[in-house]
Amino acid sequence: MKKFLAICSLVTAFAFISGDLAFAGAEKDPLKARVPRADRGKAKKMKPPKELYKKSKKASDEIVAAGKKIFEGKGTCVNCHGKLGDGLGPAGKVLTPGPRNFTNCKFHKKRKDGELFWIIKNGSPGTGMVAMVPATITDDEAWKVLAYERTFCKKWRKKK
Repeated sequence: MKKFLAICSLVTAFAFISGDLAFAGAEKDPLKARVPRADRGKAKKMKPPKELYKKSKKASDEIVAAGKKIFEGKGTCVNCHGKLGDGLGPAGKVLTPGPRNFTNCKFHKKRKDGELFWIIKNGSPGTGMVAMVPATITDDEAWKVLAYERTFCKKWRKKK
């Protein structure tokens, strides 16, 4: 019996590692706000620091590159949201609800920068998204990650 349980454990672990076992799938309601109602109005009004957007309404390529480095590195965002921003990272596959799919342009159109910053900073109640500021990244780094997340919607960069 012990041998059987050990083999089952190894097979399960291998399935997770190889990415063949997933429970969550796509997020169920990608347009639903995740900032609590009591905080939503204030969050929507939050704006990124002016130094991030010096010459235009969109972040510079340097800011986006810095955001990518944080997203894929110390911010650990890639673990859940995936390298493609589709919410299918290795850790995200087992979360319910699934992580945000940043390639969904309707999501970007619906959510203000301040709302997304609020989620990075405070986490998302009822999901696997934990507060990232100040434990993992700074406010400034969170805004850079947000600038990078917006680039997963190809239309977003062109519109701004």
